[in-house]
Amino acid sequence: MPEATEELCSLDRIDRIIDRYGGQRSALIQVLLDIQKEDKWLAEESLRHVASRLNVPLPQVYQVATFYKAFSLARRGRHLITVCMGTACHVRGSPRLFDRVSQKLGVGPGKTTHDGRFSLLTVNCMGCCALGPVLAIDEDYHSNPSAADLGRILSQYE
Repeated sequence: MPEATEELCSLDRIDRIIDRYGGQRSALIQVLLDIQKEDKWLAEESLRHVASRLNVPLPQVYQVATFYKAFSLARRGRHLITVCMGTACHVRGSPRLFDRVSQKLGVGPGKTTHDGRFSLLTVNCMGCCALGPVLAIDEDYHSNPSAADLGRILSQYE
């Protein structure tokens, strides 16, 4: 029974997000972004509810949710680590940075640590080429952290 209560609360929260945008179909991407930001992923029941409330066909909602890399249909960790693999970062050593992060966490790209603390992704560009190679943890950017720095940085996140 507690699961139904949690789901109801979650749907009420999604309704509030949708209401912020006046229930407009044109707000689909922003609604999904807001849900993704809060939940760290887009659950099937969330997508179904959004489709129903915005009167958008469910396949169209899925099309948007699977097109953009910002969205995840799989549960993610509490913190998202992204390593830039764009050209500027790549030539400055992002493959080595990615290897350090991956080894430290014990997971590969697109995976989540066993404790659910971190998910690791690569991206094509983060728009801060001068800092490269760069990684971001949630909204915090770090320029080429050493292995020692990486341990200290990761310890700051619950």
